Amino acid sequence: MPVTRHPLLAVAEIPAVEPYLRTVGEVFRVFREQDSGCVSYGVQLPDGERWFVKEATTAPAQTSLDRAWAFHRAVRHPAIVPQSHRIAVADGRTAAVMPWRHGESLYGPARARFRALPLASVLRAVDRVLDAHLAVEAAGMVAVDLYDGAFLYDFGGDLLHLIDLDEYRPGPFVLDADRLPGSARFMAPEEWYRGSAIDIRTTVYALGRSAHVLLDGGERRAWRGTAGQLAVLERATRDDPAERFAGVREFTEAWRAAT
Repeated sequence: MPVTRHPLLAVAEIPAVEPYLRTVGEVFRVFREQDSGCVSYGVQLPDGERWFVKEATTAPAQTSLDRAWAFHRAVRHPAIVPQSHRIAVADGRTAAVMPWRHGESLYGPARARFRALPLASVLRAVDRVLDAHLAVEAAGMVAVDLYDGAFLYDFGGDLLHLIDLDEYRPGPFVLDADRLPGSARFMAPEEWYRGSAIDIRTTVYALGRSAHVLLDGGERRAWRGTAGQLAVLERATRDDPAERFAGVREFTEAWRAAT
């Protein structure tokens, strides 16, 4: 019998993304009008496999997708949804193919549902984010544009996934723009100024803010952790990078000791 080539993982080039996806499976979700300049699709193949396909529609979106491809070649972790393959499209653009993960973004209504979970589930989610960033640190990468929209939570499976880490890049580096992309709620002070040094201490800040949001929804009065944990996050999110933890591992060890 002839071997059937995988319609997403074994195809090198297609003329257009959406028409092609509709010929190989059922497009059950479409994400248009994204700030990133990408259009994304959830597609189910005849064998039941579900995939997420993300297509760049602008030049800046393509730059971001190229950066993401390099990041996913350097960093692998069970919490990070990988880019498994990419397909060439017209005009030098590409589409990235990723496994579909069930869950809800914690940037939105699901955040309140997440906050109502047992504390043990929330702490496991925080630990999973930190553990993934130990792999980021080990690969010499730094976090850029980490925010609660990157947290995809599977309530049925009690499991957090990390998505859309497209702006992560090798570090340290000097910021050559007026600011980095990202949510103001998660960004360190140095991310706002051209000429700033962006390094692993910047990642520590973003992780500290992430743990805050997961444990209090961004409202200090709603804090669900201990005083010891709060002290760890206070150090992680100090304005002066030199006063933060020296890296993700030091921060993670302090957090786990407090937890």
